[in-house]
Amino acid sequence: MRCLLLLPLLGLSLQAEPRTLTLKQAVELALHQNPELVLARLDEQKAAYEIMAVKEPMLPRVIVGSGLAYSSGMPMSIEGASPSIVQAQAVRNIYNAPQGYRVAEAKEMARASALEGAAMREEVALRTATLFLDLEKTLRAHQVALRQVEHLKRLEATVRLRIEEGRELPIEGKRAAVNVAHATRRAEQILSNRRTLSQMLALALGLSPADALTPAAEERATPDLPPDESASVTEALNDNRQIRQLEAVLAAKNLAVRGFRSNRLPKVDLVAQYALFGKFNHYEDYFNRFQRHNGQLGMSFQIPVFASSADEARAAQNEIEAKRLRQQIRDARSRIESDTRKAWQKIHDAESAREVARLDLDLARDQVSLALAQMEEGRATLRQVEEARYQEQERWLGLYDAGHQLELARFELLRQTNGLVAALR
Repeated sequence: MRCLLLLPLLGLSLQAEPRTLTLKQAVELALHQNPELVLARLDEQKAAYEIMAVKEPMLPRVIVGSGLAYSSGMPMSIEGASPSIVQAQAVRNIYNAPQGYRVAEAKEMARASALEGAAMREEVALRTATLFLDLEKTLRAHQVALRQVEHLKRLEATVRLRIEEGRELPIEGKRAAVNVAHATRRAEQILSNRRTLSQMLALALGLSPADALTPAAEERATPDLPPDESASVTEALNDNRQIRQLEAVLAAKNLAVRGFRSNRLPKVDLVAQYALFGKFNHYEDYFNRFQRHNGQLGMSFQIPVFASSADEARAAQNEIEAKRLRQQIRDARSRIESDTRKAWQKIHDAESAREVARLDLDLARDQVSLALAQMEEGRATLRQVEEARYQEQERWLGLYDAGHQLELARFELLRQTNGLVAALR
């Protein structure tokens, strides 16, 4: 009976186990089931079906039916055709410029949709990597905060002992207790932030917010970056998905303009018809000759006499949209170049900050070693040692933050040069 009662509790404990992921695994999961990417793939499929829908009128069409009817008097037409037992019609576009432009426009829009999806993959990869690194940094910060709490608690115990011996004022005990309370509160805030980041990362990965995630301890290799700033700008502008997507939409608008203005051109169709007539329609009473099987093959011409003002208005609207897209392309190129140069500069600033943080840490560690040596000689107290260790943990936090900023800067540059997904996979 006790075993049966413990089974649900065991199941809950197993569900509460955090899921450990490497950065590569997180990115792979996001690229597979991120909600935004799922919607982008649906848009790509929709665009592909749009090509099929627009292309359909240009394909041969065969219609088989019947105009079966009994005639009293002279046979009349049913929907423009003579009464027949069976009738069939085949139509094939020979020349239809507007429809051809619509097909070409649909293909450009499908290409734009695919490029938009590719650009979104880079954005999702960067967002996933950023959340993962933030969660990793918060995990390390929480571990450091817990160690700082332990140092301050030992320091508080030392201060209280000195107060009992009459070697410290009582206010120093209150100050030590306040420091412990602040450090404990800080650790709780970091833990709360860690849970929030875990939920945000779970949503980015297409998981439930209740799924607890933990970054795996791993050594990541430094990704390959362009050799210099100029090369970075060249790579960013050469194959930028956002610019190519805007160019595809621009091409579609230009095709739309030509499509609307081509409505003034003639349209030519190849038409074939067959009809099986019945004698009960009395054709032989009103025509010199009657035959049951009848067919014809010919061409249908439609020549517009006057240009449509609506078509001209639609063409003018698309020309305005094309001008707007050209301006957006120029703005995008300028913005991408600026962002790439900023990302390159951010890497250099982050490298400098990490070197300074490393020097600070080396100094703090030397200070701890010196305090320990002085305590063995009786020239330093345990309080001084704990304070030095507390400062060392602060320097570790600084080094973690500097490394975090450097890795984010590298990923941002790779995002600008369209190489982030390849680097993370």
